[in-house]
This record gives sequence, C-alpha cells and structure tokens, in this order.
Amino acid sequence: MQNIRFLQKTLVNLCDAEHYLFSSSDMVPLFPKLNKNSLKALLSRAETAGFIKRVCRGIYLFMQVEYTKGFELFHAASRLRAGHFNYISLETALSDEGVISQMPINRITIMSTGRKSEIDCFDFGKIEFIHTKKRLVNIESRLKYDTRCRMWRADKTLAFEDLKAVGRNIDLIDYGVLNDPV
Repeated sequence: MQNIRFLQKTLVNLCDAEHYLFSSSDMVPLFPKLNKNSLKALLSRAETAGFIKRVCRGIYLFMQVEYTKGFELFHAASRLRAGHFNYISLETALSDEGVISQMPINRITIMSTGRKSEIDCFDFGKIEFIHTKKRLVNIESRLKYDTRCRMWRADKTLAFEDLKAVGRNIDLIDYGVLNDPV
C-alpha cells in the first residue's frame, strides 16, 4: 500500500470529533523507515490531496472528520505546549467575560510556562503565548477548566492582573464589568 493511502486509512480509523489534530511527530511510528524530509514530503502530498490541512508548523487537521469548529486555535495551542502549564488569559479571557468590548478576531492569548512566542496558524489565526512563572498551585482557585477549549481559563480578575503584569493596554477595560462580583 502506498504511504499516502496508508496515512489516509490510518487517520480515518483513528480520528474522531475529539481527536482531529495531529502533529508530524505523531506520524513517525507509522512510517519508521521514512526520514524527516520524506515524512514532511508525505504530509505535503496529503495536504495537496486535500485530506489534511496544515494548522501551523508541525500541526495538521484531518479534514475527513466532523468536529466542533471554532476551537482549532485552542486545541492547537494545547498540542504545541503540552509539556507546559498553560491557561487562557489576557484579552481572550477578558473579551469572553465582557470586560473588553472588542473581541480579538482570529487571535488567542495564552499564558504559558513555556517561552514567549507568536504562532501563525495561517487560515485559523494566531496563537500568542506569553511567558509566566505562575504555578497552578498558586492560582488554581482562580482558574476553571474549559471543556470546549480543552484548557484552563483565568477568571476575569486574574486575566486583568496578567494584562497589567505584562504591560498590555488597559484602556478598553470596562471596570464596571470587571468589578461586578457576578
């Protein structure tokens, strides 16, 4: 069986609504005889064939599975920084809480114990990772797990503190909503 057909058949069998993203390193055990460049070429051919789509460097979406659209950036962020403590914060969390009236379009902001970086996810948008030294044990009461995003999410006061701590613009803050205890 050709490698591209084997890849497609394997993804059909393994992917579902919860597991539709994969990394290029996930494919290494399937193709142990391929070197890094050959695997990259195989994934490029699969993308040209239309059954996968590159989300960002090293992360791909299997196009032949139904999944809940709109959360690809969050799910990709989880995959990219799986070895670090990450949580949704800053403008993304504040916008979702109504503290900032403007909603970031195709951009999410994630606090991470990993290094600071901005990841271009092409058609999907951008993921901005902002480094933090905060530990889960110190802020766990101020986080909730968002099952749709599959990530921790800061409450509005923690997100505001993070915003100030990293020197972001606070001009758009609605302090009435921020200070509302509900």
